[in-house]
Amino acid sequence: MVDARYADPLDVPALARAAHTSPAHFSRRFKQTFGETPHQYLLTRRIERAKHLLRETDRSVTEVSLDVGFRSLGSFSSKFTEVVGGTPTEYRRKMRGLSPVPTCVMMAWTRPHGRAALEKN
Repeated sequence: MVDARYADPLDVPALARAAHTSPAHFSRRFKQTFGETPHQYLLTRRIERAKHLLRETDRSVTEVSLDVGFRSLGSFSSKFTEVVGGTPTEYRRKMRGLSPVPTCVMMAWTRPHGRAALEKN
C-alpha cells in the first residue's frame, strides 16, 4: 500500500486498518519485517520517487514535492537535503547526465544508506 500510494497522506492507523490489525502491532511487525518504521519506509519511498522525478522530468521542485506527498516545499527540501546530502536543485544539476542508467540501477545506487537520517523526523 505504501509503495502504491506513497503520495497519499498515509499514517500508521490507516495502514493498520488496511492490514486488519492494531496500530501498535502493525508498527512492531512492520519494523521487524522491513527494518524501519512505517513512517521511515514512506519517507524513503517519497525521496526515491522525488529523485527520479528530479532526474527525469523538468517539473519544478515545488511540483515534485507535491507529487510525492509532501505538503510543503520547506519540509520536502529540508528532508531531501538531510537524506541525500544536497538540495533538490543541486541533486538535479548533478544527476542530469546520468539518465541513460536504468531507473532501477539508479534507485539502488542513490538510495539513502543511513536510516538514522530518516529517524530524525
